[in-house]
Amino acid sequence: MNFVSLGIVLAAATLAAVPVHAADKPLVGLVSIAATEANNVRYINGAKKAAAELGYEVSVVDAAGSADQANAAIQNFVQRGAFAIADLVFPASSIGAGLDAAKQANIPVVTWGGGLGLSVAATNGSGAPIAEPVIQKMIDDMGGKGELLALTYRTGEVCRNRETLMDKMLESHPDIKVTKNEVRIPGYIEDGAQYANAWLASHPPGEGKLAIWGCWDDPAIGAIGSLRSQGRDDVMVYGVNGNAQAIENIRNGHMTATAWEDSYTEGYNMIKLLADIKTAGADWKPQAVEVPAVLITKDTVADFLKQHPDAVQ
Repeated sequence: MNFVSLGIVLAAATLAAVPVHAADKPLVGLVSIAATEANNVRYINGAKKAAAELGYEVSVVDAAGSADQANAAIQNFVQRGAFAIADLVFPASSIGAGLDAAKQANIPVVTWGGGLGLSVAATNGSGAPIAEPVIQKMIDDMGGKGELLALTYRTGEVCRNRETLMDKMLESHPDIKVTKNEVRIPGYIEDGAQYANAWLASHPPGEGKLAIWGCWDDPAIGAIGSLRSQGRDDVMVYGVNGNAQAIENIRNGHMTATAWEDSYTEGYNMIKLLADIKTAGADWKPQAVEVPAVLITKDTVADFLKQHPDAVQ
């Protein structure tokens, strides 16, 4: 047995030890790529709020960035007779085993940032639409030329789509030279700092427009730590998701912009949709139910916080 297979068995054994849900409450399983990451936490909280209103029980599994563990978790929820399952960020193409098990049991699976495909019933939080406004601002701020460090993550559908969009938007700006480094989950903040340190060493001040972009906020926040430790204020920094720390960094002048994803509403709305999916059964048509992003900059952060004070709590 190799290490991957052993990992699946151990994950399944661990999950099997979880107590069976209360018989009178439909179980909704959430399989998160990183359950303590801020944006995941907001989605989970929104999902729990809707579930409480509807009388559902929610169980969350942190798959810690592992598609193998995500598949094992989905299969375990199927064995527990879940009402529905939500996949957080893993692309549909990487959870085929779990989707097959759910399909055989007539249990709908929805994704957050995992896209539609295979037997997925609905999705929201798709990566590209959320990232578009902040990528466009970055290109505008750079004036179409300069050096860019992109902190990517290709295991997750969200970041993969955001990177694809960034590449497409940069096609018409060949004078923006891009260096890409892929971060890990876990370890994304440390990786962001480490890659920024290496990139800054070869990009001293005074060499034109410099920018760092994270496919979500946290790698960019790691890079901010490196910038501050080196006393560099000549590099623009961009993130996506709009977590509380990113918003504070914009307010304090350390980050240039982020795109705030209303992940709480995304989680809330998706759980509210589950009953319709179950009622429709085979007649349900897969659909995307997106919630628009909000661009936050130093010029808009004060007004944003007046409208969304919970965003920094």
